[in-house]
Amino acid sequence: MSNLPLNNEFDRSPNNLDAFWMPFTWNRKYKKEPLMLTSAKGMHYTTIEGNQVLDGTAGLWCCNAGHACERITTAVQETIAKLDFAPTFQLGHPLAFELASRVTAMLDGYDHMFFCNSGSEAVDSALKIALAYHRARGEGQRTRLIGRERGYHGTGFGGISVGGIVKNRNVFGTLLAGVDHLPHTHNLEKQAYTKGQPEWGAHLADDLERICALHDPSTIAAVIVEPMAGSTGVLMPPKGYLEKLRAICDKHGILLIFDEVITGFGRLGTPFAVDKFGVKPDLITCAKGLTNGTIPMGGVICREGIYKAFEEAADNDPSSSIELFHGYTYSGHPVAAAAGLATLETYKEEGLFQRAQELEDYWGNAAHNLKGTRHVIDIRNLGLIGAIELESRPGEVGKRAYEAFRKCFEKGVLIRVTGDIIALSPPLIIEKGQIDQIFETIQNVLNDLD
Repeated sequence: MSNLPLNNEFDRSPNNLDAFWMPFTWNRKYKKEPLMLTSAKGMHYTTIEGNQVLDGTAGLWCCNAGHACERITTAVQETIAKLDFAPTFQLGHPLAFELASRVTAMLDGYDHMFFCNSGSEAVDSALKIALAYHRARGEGQRTRLIGRERGYHGTGFGGISVGGIVKNRNVFGTLLAGVDHLPHTHNLEKQAYTKGQPEWGAHLADDLERICALHDPSTIAAVIVEPMAGSTGVLMPPKGYLEKLRAICDKHGILLIFDEVITGFGRLGTPFAVDKFGVKPDLITCAKGLTNGTIPMGGVICREGIYKAFEEAADNDPSSSIELFHGYTYSGHPVAAAAGLATLETYKEEGLFQRAQELEDYWGNAAHNLKGTRHVIDIRNLGLIGAIELESRPGEVGKRAYEAFRKCFEKGVLIRVTGDIIALSPPLIIEKGQIDQIFETIQNVLNDLD
């Protein structure tokens, strides 16, 4: 039996919390009033006090099949006892090859997958693959990268350079050179209370032509966007927007990258956003739902022809052997790969992508029933994801939503907030009664909130 201090005897005194510098956290506030989770099963976390908390965020957008799934847990336990680690530099193991084959088979027209350990690493890997791809084809002058305002692409230097969230960028110097940004697509006046994709905003993709004219399109390597922007506050792509981006990229020979770290693996009721929107990028980043959050893992899925360009360049260079000088110690880690395979099997056996699709209308209606609730200025939804935007207090942006987060937790519901936006993305196993519980709790909290 484990002796780890995971039960009620854990000492909650602030002195014992000092050493951990928590990510994206108001550390000073948290360590005075810590919220501790000690176990999870199905749709619920259990707190250190023994209280049940309904998970309205799939952990951190990642536990799509719920918590402590037996198939995934067993796969991890068995694999770590059999093959705890195996390098993938000039060596291999069956699980990584099988997982890459299974994932690429989920998508029509994609044939290779590069493994890493997180969404942040997946983005930086995709950007490097894009740059190296053009060089392999004799277009090494294509070095510019285009992101989007309010975009979130992880926390690596590549990701924050193409990303467009100010707080993630403003204290880290000049970042990568040669990066430009498209305008974001959110407009409350034109899009408020939209169910699904908004009608207004496709024209914003045309700004890519302006950027091309400014820099010369032959210098641009790739455009990266989240097909549905998650961490910035759940922004849906306007109808026709992604199609326009694809057409402009095709016109100028620019690679299009979809960051599907959040939308991949059923979040929108389809395997990927590619399937939801019918637009095929050249590279797809993924993580989170790839292993149901159990073991860190990310990846870059490549359309047919991407890897072949590297192969042909290496074949034509007698001094070349390795196609891409890039990778990580834990690329394709056997335990992560086992978790990934078990996760895919769980999605398939339990029909979770179809389940998300079937629940989409019920989820959306429940969300939009909060229209008129105190402080609410917008509600938006797609698949099993949603956002409730609150009016900010003057001079205190984010404080109202943060208080809502704490109060919802006290009432047994976990939500996520970004600025004054409540973001929701429950496990795909959620029941209708639990959907009602999430939104009723939020409504009651907001009605009592100043």
